Amino acid sequence: MPKEVGQQIVLPLSKAIELSAKSIRVRLGRSLITMSGIILAIAFLMSIGTSNAVLDKLRHVDDPRVQSVLQAKGLDLDSEAVHEERARNTWLVVLSLLVCLVGIWNSMLMSVTERFREIGTMKCLGALDSFIIKIFLLESSFQGVVGTLVGISLGLLLSVVMGLGSYGSAVLKYFPWLAVLRWGGLSLLIGSVISVVAAIYPAYVAAKMEPVEAMRVDR
Repeated sequence: MPKEVGQQIVLPLSKAIELSAKSIRVRLGRSLITMSGIILAIAFLMSIGTSNAVLDKLRHVDDPRVQSVLQAKGLDLDSEAVHEERARNTWLVVLSLLVCLVGIWNSMLMSVTERFREIGTMKCLGALDSFIIKIFLLESSFQGVVGTLVGISLGLLLSVVMGLGSYGSAVLKYFPWLAVLRWGGLSLLIGSVISVVAAIYPAYVAAKMEPVEAMRVDR
């Protein structure tokens, strides 16, 4: 039977942040792959949200030229095609976010596997389970926030470019800033929550790892 750790060390949050940042730098390639999933999912969400906000704004603008363009494209106020397209896009956004969550979850589990010795060393030195969990949750949160911010910017840019191509300069003239800001805040919240939720199980696995068994893993 392995001997239990006699003393455990309560390390500050700043130390967990430092170790999380160091892990991201060391495993930059894997971190970029993880963030790419977040970027694409959030960019799609932000693009759909911004496009819907722009279209809603234009559909209520009292400008004959804008209304004629919308009617020519079949996008008038009572267009059934608009509702069907939005319902379809909603399902696509949900599926992309689920794929993103699974991707982060898998990436964090692989990170746990790669760091058996590192985790075992920290636990043998007396690190608490809660400290191990903090490291992984912070690491995933960092990647999630950065990936989400990039995704928001990318999605906003794409939707504006597509809007200009479809509706012309009216997009900039009647741009719905408030609605777009709300979509940006919602996207940031969703991206951050997904990143944390996806890392909970891998963090738990790392925290419950037996120190001696982790140190025995061949590398």
